[in-house]
Amino acid sequence: MYPKTRLRRLRKRLFQPLFKENRLQKTDLIAPVFVDETIGAPKPILSMPGQSRIPLGTVAGTAEALWDCEISAMVLFGIPAQKDGQGSQAFAHDGVVQKAVREIKRAVPDMALITDVCACEYTDHGHCGIIGDTAYGPDLLNDPSLDLMAKIAVSHAESGADMVAPSCMLDGMVAVIRNALDGAGHEDLPIMSYSTKYASALYGPFREAADSGYAFGDRSTYQLDPANAREGVRESVLDAEEGADVLMVKPAGFYLDIISSVASIGLPVAAYQVSGEYAMIKAAGEKGWLDERRVVMESLTSIKRAGADLIITYFAKDASGWLDEEQ
Repeated sequence: MYPKTRLRRLRKRLFQPLFKENRLQKTDLIAPVFVDETIGAPKPILSMPGQSRIPLGTVAGTAEALWDCEISAMVLFGIPAQKDGQGSQAFAHDGVVQKAVREIKRAVPDMALITDVCACEYTDHGHCGIIGDTAYGPDLLNDPSLDLMAKIAVSHAESGADMVAPSCMLDGMVAVIRNALDGAGHEDLPIMSYSTKYASALYGPFREAADSGYAFGDRSTYQLDPANAREGVRESVLDAEEGADVLMVKPAGFYLDIISSVASIGLPVAAYQVSGEYAMIKAAGEKGWLDERRVVMESLTSIKRAGADLIITYFAKDASGWLDEEQ
């Protein structure tokens, strides 16, 4: 006789719910939303079927629809009407994200609003901060860009954001933003750091969604090499030491090992199921090559199993409905 794992058979019958090790819940999910102040009606994102840029005039309604689905957190990205080399609209009092936060808070006061702190959507060159000459040619300047991130974070806090999420992968960004927030009287505002963000090919559709394609070069000088696991964990350790409240791994699905390692640091972990992950699943589902619903739920469960406490996903609303049907 061979040893048997009887649970494998039992779980297919009455005991399956009792032995499930990980359960995906609506409270695990955060919905990304692109707010565009240049449009008057939702603008479909062609490379992300089912997703659209949302005009300022209807962003409150978008928040209400998510709230009705029991999605209680959003991360906001802004597309401004004007761009410049300094990303000045990113920290303007009447900037697109600042206005969106105020609109949503009036309509859905309890919606948890997380704001992306970066400049790639706001600069005319498409990079995440201030560009200058270096020994290797034009590139992102770390310290001047830190000053910009601090201004953006404080402006979001003053508009009513519940959490700021710096995504630029600059050295020292968490410490500088923490000091700026504290100095402006926002000591209790948490920081969700994009602490382990890889230079991934999976961001392609996001460039269309956020109108953030770069005019030259790439972001490999300030994002992580996909080959590097230890470096990725070290980046999150450094951000934790600087005062991050939540650590993030981005992308999610190809980096489950990194999520697991970062979770061992001891802080809450977010994982971002990025635009390319969404687009691949949608495309295969539309072709009939995969069962979209089953793949989505399996992918989200796998991300949670790896150690993520929060999952940023464009499938948030769909997944909420599918979770209802599983009750």
